[in-house]
Amino acid sequence: MIYAEHLRKEFKKTIKEPGLKGSFKALFRPKKEIVVAAEDISFHVPKGEILGFIGPNGAGKSTVIKMLTGILTPTSGECRINGHIPQNDRKKYVREIGVVFGQRTQLWWDLPLQETYLVLKEIYEVEEESFKKRMAFLNEVLELDSFIKSPVRTLSLGQRMRADIAASMLHSPKVLFLDEPTIGLDVVVKDKIRQAIMKINKEEQTTVILTTHDISDIELLCDRIVMIDKGKNVYDGSLQKLRENYGQIRELHFETDPESPLTEEQFRQGLPLKESELTIEQDKQTFKVRFNSAAIPVGDMLSHTLSVTRVKDITVRDADVEEIIRRLYQEGGQADE
Repeated sequence: MIYAEHLRKEFKKTIKEPGLKGSFKALFRPKKEIVVAAEDISFHVPKGEILGFIGPNGAGKSTVIKMLTGILTPTSGECRINGHIPQNDRKKYVREIGVVFGQRTQLWWDLPLQETYLVLKEIYEVEEESFKKRMAFLNEVLELDSFIKSPVRTLSLGQRMRADIAASMLHSPKVLFLDEPTIGLDVVVKDKIRQAIMKINKEEQTTVILTTHDISDIELLCDRIVMIDKGKNVYDGSLQKLRENYGQIRELHFETDPESPLTEEQFRQGLPLKESELTIEQDKQTFKVRFNSAAIPVGDMLSHTLSVTRVKDITVRDADVEEIIRRLYQEGGQADE
């Protein structure tokens, strides 16, 4: 359904020196600089998959989404969505996609929400019977009834995001691009939006690309993720494989006996670990030790802990997905084909 191969996007930026002299130079003899927003991005998405597309701020996620939706033209490389090149035959292509940018709205600010949907119905040439069925479905999954007669400008952030997602789904798109759809929302609204995404994906086999910084979205919605950093692929694979490949970090939580005080320096002594492989957080008698179990087995770490102090309580936990992803960014992983 989605084919992206070696996508690259460059922008030209004018470099301006300070002061009035710099302004004149920039006007008559501008100095240009090439900024590479996406350097070499490749991935393929089959029909009906929800793909998590993630990366740190400035990694190039939004640039890639804009190339896939046809807003930007790649400097080089190729992308096809359901056989269409997004920049060609725009009218036909946009009928097959839905797009939500979390920081922007596609709704008309002063129109009541229900009239906005009627306008979109005409734009996308949705038949009356299909429109009624679609609105009934969207009301069911996103609970629009309580505010559908209100002007868009009066909606809360959570209501507006639900309304935006409904607008993107109104014409039954084959592909849905969601760029930070749950940003700034409370837990209840996030859950409604996630349920809507899962329902439309399951019932209509809609292909979804989801970019988000909320790891909970990824864990609940996506079986596969593509991770990019500095305009390049870093990882492409399942969450399960990510845990297997990069999840050797463990967390040891323990509480010491007040009569057996322990310092961080005392705990580190005798451990064959580099500073990057062992971090310690201490709050009085409570310790949280994060360590690389590939460098020291869990059993050896437990033995060491019990040998240096008397322990009241102790547990070992796997690092969560957020910690694994943070580690992958820091270490600069390689794409898993």
